[in-house]
Amino acid sequence: MGRLDNKVALVTGGAGGIGSTTAELFVKEGASVMLADVDEEALKEISEKIGEPDRVNYITCDVSSLEDNRKAVQKTVEAFGGLDILLANAGIEGEVKSIVDYPADTFDKVIDINVKGPFYAIKSAFPEIEKRNGGSIIITSSVAGLMGTGNMSAYTTSKHAVIGLMREAAKEGAPKNIRVNTVNPAPVDNRMMRSLESGFSPDNADQAKEQFESMIPLKRYADNQDVANMMLFLASDESSYVTGTINPVDGGMTS
Repeated sequence: MGRLDNKVALVTGGAGGIGSTTAELFVKEGASVMLADVDEEALKEISEKIGEPDRVNYITCDVSSLEDNRKAVQKTVEAFGGLDILLANAGIEGEVKSIVDYPADTFDKVIDINVKGPFYAIKSAFPEIEKRNGGSIIITSSVAGLMGTGNMSAYTTSKHAVIGLMREAAKEGAPKNIRVNTVNPAPVDNRMMRSLESGFSPDNADQAKEQFESMIPLKRYADNQDVANMMLFLASDESSYVTGTINPVDGGMTS
């Protein structure tokens, strides 16, 4: 018996490290999964890698579009008969610049994807999850949603904002048995951190990585699987009394 047998999940940002790893784990635990992302070629490759064509499908989706979110939910329901789990995971890092120097158009883009994206996904998914007598919504936030970093104003703002969205959605979802929580990773050893390391230290990205690791009591980055394991717990019925919570996967970084 899998921990997600007969469940249906929609994973936005499904072509990224956290999204694809979590999707693969969800399928392993019995779920059917719809992957959504802007990168169609990566979606195809990940779907083939997972290797369960009857239980994995994908759709190109710009999460900053309400219409695209609605289409992703609709395709999930059409493909698998319903929706039980939403992982609102799509996100971008923006740029590493001071507030004074931060480009306004980049700030807007980060907010559109990282904040409006989860809002549109939840808005679209709520009615379908309610039809299944409840389920689980997980939003990927960050330790940047719990503390400041410096020179990451758009990303930090967005990751704080989705915690507020989660709390509102948890209040509204509870009468419908829809649980809503955030997962807040520390730096994760994937593409996004390579970008940020280069942003903080263009001439010596390895030094930036060492500085980040020094801030983490466990002295290492998370890997995608560390984060996926927490998401599996929150998606499963094992967390049936858990809603409205912030769940750091951070090696003690915010302790």
